[in-house]
Amino acid sequence: MEKKWEEMSAEEKREARFATWYAAEGVEFQSPEAEAMYKASVTRFKDTVLMEKTPDRVPIFPIGTFMQTDLYGVTPYECMYDYDKLVSTNKQFLLDYKPDYYGSPAFIGSGKILEILEFRQYRWPGHGVSKNSGYQCVEGEYMKAEDYPSLIDDPSDFWLRTWIPRVFGTLAPLANLAPLTWLWEIVAVSGLTVPYGIPDVQNALKALLEAGNEAMVWFQKIQAFEMEAKGMGFPTAMGGAAKAPYDILADTLRGTRGIMTDLYRRPEMVSKAMERITPLQIKQGVGMATMAGNPMVFMPLHKGADGFLSDEQFRTFYWPPLKDVILGIASEGCVPFLFCEGSFNTRLKYLEELPRGSCFWIFDRTDMAKAKELIGDKICIGGNVPAGLLLTGTPEQVKAYCKELIDVAGKGGGFIMATGTGMDEGKPDTLHAMIDFTREYGVYR
Repeated sequence: MEKKWEEMSAEEKREARFATWYAAEGVEFQSPEAEAMYKASVTRFKDTVLMEKTPDRVPIFPIGTFMQTDLYGVTPYECMYDYDKLVSTNKQFLLDYKPDYYGSPAFIGSGKILEILEFRQYRWPGHGVSKNSGYQCVEGEYMKAEDYPSLIDDPSDFWLRTWIPRVFGTLAPLANLAPLTWLWEIVAVSGLTVPYGIPDVQNALKALLEAGNEAMVWFQKIQAFEMEAKGMGFPTAMGGAAKAPYDILADTLRGTRGIMTDLYRRPEMVSKAMERITPLQIKQGVGMATMAGNPMVFMPLHKGADGFLSDEQFRTFYWPPLKDVILGIASEGCVPFLFCEGSFNTRLKYLEELPRGSCFWIFDRTDMAKAKELIGDKICIGGNVPAGLLLTGTPEQVKAYCKELIDVAGKGGGFIMATGTGMDEGKPDTLHAMIDFTREYGVYR
């Protein structure tokens, strides 16, 4: 008799999730060779991340946003508005460069949807920045200091009636809605539906319908690509997504300036808010990974990098809720994939607290020799091929850098060759050098 999911240990759940990823149910492989390549890549990733077996070689994961399309002369604007160009160039990238894993083009998003909803928190290609540029965050206090009690009391209601109206111009009228939790009996139904008769609210709902229709067009293109990419033998290394609770506050809600003042003026509120957000991030990461049939949960880390917080602030505010999210996701059999932008040199000591094989970390400007020494015997590490080197260096320089990474960080396994940041541009000869050299040299003997 098979165990029920809730009766399984974290290790048993993880094994089941990897089995699902490996099986690739519903995928039509283009050839027996493609199927073998796909399954070998999944096995290689599992062996590298869980550190239970030495893999056959170092896995290769070039991480890009607009890089894949830039290599073929397609602008960031075209990526976000011409879905056919987005997926066709991502497909060509797989064929030409043959990485072990790819990051889904779904992370690019649709410029049309953002326009329909009048998204204010970012500028994107052709909308606030050049059509040849990537995203730019618009810093702001999209949550006011006085909003902490509302967020802590009911995050979903806060998001629906406060944050969304501030961040999406066409959805501003949703601030007129009553809390949905007031809808508890027959006598409440008629009164609570009154706001939906307000013309501005109806226009906001129509905008959501329009965005939904466009989203279906976008999603069908992305989904077709995902299935074809798997059929070609390429698994994606991104299943779900989540964020550090502190970054939800510092990026999404309060902004950099707001959160920095909050640490001094209202530290208790910051802690309570993160305590409220933590289970929501666990639930999101696990839920998305479950839907994708892929155990990896992507977590970009921003404000925890060296220089943003003192060690005391990191120890007090950033690390505890992040650790809880990591362990919570891992307890459900998923594998957190932490993408550390900037340097994490002063933070490495905290990673020693994590269980062996529970997650993996891709570093940008972190000392990889130090990372290997401190955590390399229990936590898989990756990166940190610099974007600057790939864009301005020579193939020989890239090969030399990758060789040192493999010799130092890759010794004995537990290392993924990856770019240190999500790249918007690419240079064919150096990118080929990184991938091809690693495939040839990074073999474990």
